[in-house]
Amino acid sequence: MSETGRDRIRELLDAVLADDEVGDRLGDMAAAAYTSPFHFSRQVSRAAGEPPVAMRRRVLLERAAWQLQRGTSVTEAGFEAGYDSVEGFARAFARAFGCAPSAMPAQGERGHWLPAPNGIHFHSPTVLYVDAGGAHEHASGEVLTLMVRHDLDDVDALLAAAEPLSEEDYRRERMPGHQVLEWSGADTSLAEVLAHLALDKLPWLASIEGADEPDISGPHSVAELRAQHADIAARWLAMTRDVERRGAWNDRVIDAICDPPESFLLSQIVAHTLTFSAHRRQLARWMLRQAGIDTTGPHLDPDPISWHRRAGGGDLT
Repeated sequence: MSETGRDRIRELLDAVLADDEVGDRLGDMAAAAYTSPFHFSRQVSRAAGEPPVAMRRRVLLERAAWQLQRGTSVTEAGFEAGYDSVEGFARAFARAFGCAPSAMPAQGERGHWLPAPNGIHFHSPTVLYVDAGGAHEHASGEVLTLMVRHDLDDVDALLAAAEPLSEEDYRRERMPGHQVLEWSGADTSLAEVLAHLALDKLPWLASIEGADEPDISGPHSVAELRAQHADIAARWLAMTRDVERRGAWNDRVIDAICDPPESFLLSQIVAHTLTFSAHRRQLARWMLRQAGIDTTGPHLDPDPISWHRRAGGGDLT
């Protein structure tokens, strides 16, 4: 776990959500991490403040509670949590949650998390959530809100500007072989660039919200993208406001959809999204000009200062 370049939180994910063959035995978990039980236990306990076996059992009980709230039977939830009998599972569950598995309150009445010394919790079948703890002071304030709002409004303006284009101009390859990020698909046409701008926040939202992996495959018309973007923009803005309100920018999600699984700070997610969205927005402007669209009007001015003045220059919250 101390190898240079290894993600420590990733190692915790490996220990907590290892395959069923690993089970709850410390020796098996240590072997899976290619270390001795003594060193594995000491490293995980020091990093997480919780012994690995206890952490695994707690998170699996959280998963069982999550499953029960969504209709899984007590028998199935107990088996998947690693218990050999329903009775053993029921005793452990009752000690942890204060009620029998069959009496677990509904999703809207009670959450599925248990007290944790490290903030690591089961969040969804593919995601762990790492609560950073107490509130943290950040100097972002209105600057972050301005950047997020400007990005969302600018994407909508670019989508609106593309609406008059013919299908041929919309999908024409203008930058053969171009790819902004090697893992995110091509950016060779206006259709591809606008699809990234409209939809690339959706997988991040799914990880943060604990939702299923979304299907963002195309092709998409401009009208479809604009409608989807309107929904995504509202959710994205609500998410950033909530994180700012809670001072939770140091919280993490651990996304097992990635191969290998990776951990991301919420602050990293927003910074990443704003960075590459800004690049693609300028790329979209260039492609719109290539397609004969006038991008010199004030509604397509890329400067956030101009946008803020048009928006009134007041409170953005």
